[in-house]
Amino acid sequence: MVVTTFLRGSSYVKICNTPELRRRTLDDFCVAAGPSSKELAMKIAAETRSRVVNVESKIFPDGESYIRIAEEYLPHYTVLVQSTYPPQDRHIMQLCLMIERLQEMNTNVIAVVPYLAYARQHRAFLPGESISLKVLARMMEAAGASRVITVDIHNVEGLGYFSIPANSLSAVRDIAFYLKERISPENTLVVAPDHGAKIRAETLSVHLGTDFAVAKKERDRITGEVTVSLPEIEVVRNKNVIVIDDMISTGGTVSAIAKILKAAHAKEVIVACTHALLTDDAMERLKKSGVNEFIATDTVPGKFSKVSVSHAISEFIRRL
Repeated sequence: MVVTTFLRGSSYVKICNTPELRRRTLDDFCVAAGPSSKELAMKIAAETRSRVVNVESKIFPDGESYIRIAEEYLPHYTVLVQSTYPPQDRHIMQLCLMIERLQEMNTNVIAVVPYLAYARQHRAFLPGESISLKVLARMMEAAGASRVITVDIHNVEGLGYFSIPANSLSAVRDIAFYLKERISPENTLVVAPDHGAKIRAETLSVHLGTDFAVAKKERDRITGEVTVSLPEIEVVRNKNVIVIDDMISTGGTVSAIAKILKAAHAKEVIVACTHALLTDDAMERLKKSGVNEFIATDTVPGKFSKVSVSHAISEFIRRL
């Protein structure tokens, strides 16, 4: 077995190169729609022309999750789609229950987890910290997943905790397609909110044909306080600025950047992200900071899910 990690287009990919995986056809697949991602699962099933497996679920009065998959036969591979946005613990438990049930039915479970919770803690930043992504990887493997596919994992290093093939696809191409008809390249600048988002911003700028800049962010690991600055601030004057990130939770960092951009006479500030968690009145915070438009994908379904990742996921499944 040979495992390689590389950058294909705008997608970080960790692929297990085995003849068995390369011989798959779409007839070998079905799609199981988890409770958190039913609409996205239906889109993936339609694009791959796969049948949909019915997953029954409910929540007991005490908060425990119930899962039932009453199928007599499943094909060789089942693509299980279940995002783990808040409530994360419930969605993770449902994910593990479905994986375990499916693998008991002698199907290989490809767990598609569009938003992978607990991935921000991919290493110990302070002594004594638990590495949450490592624990989650072990849980999914113990439940019986044969492969994991996610979208824009917080840090690609986190894929290393999986002993099964693990892939992180990028939503940048789909976001770019959505934005392309709405911007003028010569009057637009793409900004990364920190160095970690540099590749994402650069990739988006290539797709859109614009320039890009990288903001400087510093976080106090004890208090969590964030300070941001943009060294090339003069380049934003009279331009429309697109701030791109993988996920937005409280919106604190992006709001701080938006205020700086507006103060430097940016015309409009568009914020685009893959995972719109939007906790603690994040949207109100973004509006007050001067953000003119907010765009997100359907890894976390909601009113701002204007871009679907179904095509990126379906395209990758076809290549397996």
